[in-house]
Amino acid sequence: QVQLVESGGGLVQAGGSLRLSCAASGTIFRINAMGWYRQAPGKQRELVAVIRSGGSTNYADSVKGRFTISRDNVKNTVYLQMNSQKPEDTAVYYCHANVAPSAIEYARDYWGQGTQVTVSS
Repeated sequence: QVQLVESGGGLVQAGGSLRLSCAASGTIFRINAMGWYRQAPGKQRELVAVIRSGGSTNYADSVKGRFTISRDNVKNTVYLQMNSQKPEDTAVYYCHANVAPSAIEYARDYWGQGTQVTVSS
């Protein structure tokens, strides 16, 4: 089993910054992509940013130039640095990881419990 534990959410004023962290633990052979999704009230969950094992990244258009995703493969941790935040960034942010538990098992998707980010105007 794999657990994803997020931290770093909270309340910030518009224009401010927050850094989210998500650490994976448990039975891990290989972590493929890691990423962040968010879900605002009344809206569908959407991809914010993803980083693959080789380091390539993709971002939602709404956060390009403001958010940066990174990962520490030794610590099995992914980060999301959020700068110049806007009220529309307010959402519950979920960590995601695609993890192979062993060399002979297929990779599966795992999710964190979510962390609230609120940006006040």
